[in-house]
Amino acid sequence: MDYIIKLAFVLLIFIYSWFFQIQNQEWDQLRSMLKDANNIAVHDAAQELDETELTRGRLIIDPTEAYDTFQQTLQNNLGLDSGLSPQGGSRFKTQVKIVKFDIIDDSDGVTFPLLYEDSEYGITKYIAGPSVIAVIETEHPVLISRSKTQQPIRVPAVQEYKINK
Repeated sequence: MDYIIKLAFVLLIFIYSWFFQIQNQEWDQLRSMLKDANNIAVHDAAQELDETELTRGRLIIDPTEAYDTFQQTLQNNLGLDSGLSPQGGSRFKTQVKIVKFDIIDDSDGVTFPLLYEDSEYGITKYIAGPSVIAVIETEHPVLISRSKTQQPIRVPAVQEYKINK
């Protein structure tokens, strides 16, 4: 009887460790997918330049077009609908949220290079030219219920134009 109790205890620990490892692997895969999609989306958003201002020699990113392009690129790369909720076949189980979308360009009256700091999202970067900065997040995958609530998976990305002088 003593042997069976010990064996059951070891089996329980093994199964718990196994699920914990699967949960961590799922977190890693989702974070990697979010990071890649965010990098592509800020790149696409940074391409939405105001053509009129460009003829005047100023790099001005159209905020409405940039945001729409950013959101559309996230939808296409992560299998999301227009509300950024997962569609059938997506690896994501919960909605992806755009928690920050910021454009810094010549319309802001700043001079480059610029030290960009955002303590809320932990972003500190020297920016060499007009930029799109975005932070997206989704809920942490849960396979094992725990008393401690996991922080959401939050991923920043910065796309900048480097001005050669």
